[in-house]
Amino acid sequence: MNRREIFPLIAGSAVLSACGAPSKFKKYRGPKVTRIIVEKSSRQMWLMHNKKVLKKYDVDLGFSPRGHKQIEGDGRTPEGSYFINRRNPNSAFHLSLGMSYPNAKDRAYAKALGKPPGGDIFIHGGPVLFGNRNKPDWTAGCISVTNKEMETIYSMIAVGTQIDVLP
Repeated sequence: MNRREIFPLIAGSAVLSACGAPSKFKKYRGPKVTRIIVEKSSRQMWLMHNKKVLKKYDVDLGFSPRGHKQIEGDGRTPEGSYFINRRNPNSAFHLSLGMSYPNAKDRAYAKALGKPPGGDIFIHGGPVLFGNRNKPDWTAGCISVTNKEMETIYSMIAVGTQIDVLP
């Protein structure tokens, strides 16, 4: 085959592959998200650009949401200032953004109790195997949104973004 014959085959393959299932990876070209605010009492999360709200979401929390996470397995969502420290495109919960919990203070408190502080706290979608949401406040301490919402959030948030979780 010569170049004139190969080019239409390659172009056609590219077009057909683009017609498949929609991608969970969205593009975001808006203002930078400078801060995430989560208010546990109202089950709300705001993505902020400085003092401007870019997006607002309803969230689910850990199965025992009142109070600050203290030890592994308590079902609480941490309270305080953290930052997004990792992105997981292959999460068992559709997509996920890791929080920097536990910090030094969290580790020291749990150690004083003789318990591990827990970890792997994320903002994530629903479990891949079980659909989108099980019930309100179903996570082990994470912050959950719908899968469709998580696709947008994942596209907007960079590693290093501050997250403030309020009671």
